Amino acid sequence: MPKKERPTFEDALEKLESIVEKLSDQEISLEKSVELYEEGLRLSKICTDTLEQATLKIEQIDQTNNSNKEDS
Repeated sequence: MPKKERPTFEDALEKLESIVEKLSDQEISLEKSVELYEEGLRLSKICTDTLEQATLKIEQIDQTNNSNKEDS
């Protein structure tokens, strides 16, 4: 079975927002709530990982930029 493609940050965030909205529905079954919760955790991790990677990349760029300024 092929591995699912990882969604972009924006797609994951949009799906996560949709899940939060669905979970606020009082008519939702417990089984569906648990399923949505699990999916929400997965999407939340994708968003968190993506943001952490972006932060590290920005810090590396800043360090490189600062090093270049000191060398000038």
